[in-house]
Amino acid sequence: MERAVKRGLARRESRPIEDLSVDETSFQKRHEYVTVLTDRNPGTIIEILEDRKKATLKEWLEENQDLLQTVRSVSMDMWEPFINAVREKIEGADEKICFDRFPVAAYFGKALDKIRATEHRELRGLGMSPLTRTRHDSLRAKAKNEYKDKRFFMSLTRLNLKTAQAWRINKTANCLWFYSYRGVAERNWKSLLGWVSRSRLEPMIRVVRMVKTHLRVILNAIKLKATNATRNLSMQRFRRSKQEPVGIEIVQDSGR
Repeated sequence: MERAVKRGLARRESRPIEDLSVDETSFQKRHEYVTVLTDRNPGTIIEILEDRKKATLKEWLEENQDLLQTVRSVSMDMWEPFINAVREKIEGADEKICFDRFPVAAYFGKALDKIRATEHRELRGLGMSPLTRTRHDSLRAKAKNEYKDKRFFMSLTRLNLKTAQAWRINKTANCLWFYSYRGVAERNWKSLLGWVSRSRLEPMIRVVRMVKTHLRVILNAIKLKATNATRNLSMQRFRRSKQEPVGIEIVQDSGR
């Protein structure tokens, strides 16, 4: 096994990284996490670090400065240890860190679901709720056309319900990732943040407070078209690497 890993590492060509992806995934039946580093352009795994701690990623970044001289973007989830490590070790990090779209969208989706569930309980207590069995429709993307009863659900979105307002906010937030110009994207994100702040929908308000704190890196992702969309391929390779020796090195703890 060790000889196979060494051969794989020897064959792997070191090349400058322009678009780095930093991702976390569960390992060994979700009992622990590792950090997967991917070069997004070819979509190949560079390294697998033994945990998701700031110190571990920071050490790797320090040891591989020669590969990161031309890095253009660093995409990641909203995990503070990753953010802080990159800020400390990559020059101009605030212009290069990019939040992946899907975790941000998940926060909006969870807020929508919480609002729907709360309002559904309140309306059911009054005798009848039009929100019965609408959870999955409320979370589906309109473009997928997967509504169980599209006409009925779309009529719900036009009612004076908190859920309808939250649904419109969620759909608007999903659309804001597809702008081409940073200035236009920033203007529309700020408009959304103002709308939500006045909405009195507390779950959504908590989400936009977080978004407001990290708006710059969301705009970076839009401008640079950076995403962790290669994550699924990377995860497949990672899972295969646990079974086959493919030359991927898991960095061991150095006694920190």
